[in-house]
Amino acid sequence: MDGEVIIPILAIGSIFIGLPWLVFHYVTKWKQIGSITGEDEKLLDELHYVARQLEERLLTVERIIAADNPNFRPLRPERPETDQYDLSRRN
Repeated sequence: MDGEVIIPILAIGSIFIGLPWLVFHYVTKWKQIGSITGEDEKLLDELHYVARQLEERLLTVERIIAADNPNFRPLRPERPETDQYDLSRRN
């Protein structure tokens, strides 16, 4: 008899109290960490800058090798000189 009363009360309580609490809890957590921090943005800018430097070095090495060996062909075509990125813009 006790199980017939307690189980429906627990089920209704978990549906109307537990489930909304769980949803609102994680919605609040997602809103708190939903944006990128200043430190993360600075790290991404630094990584992007280093990647661009490495790409320029690789292109330089490929040009040197191509000058020494006329049969050398790079694996990828050379990047066009017109970039849509402004490298002087740093945070």
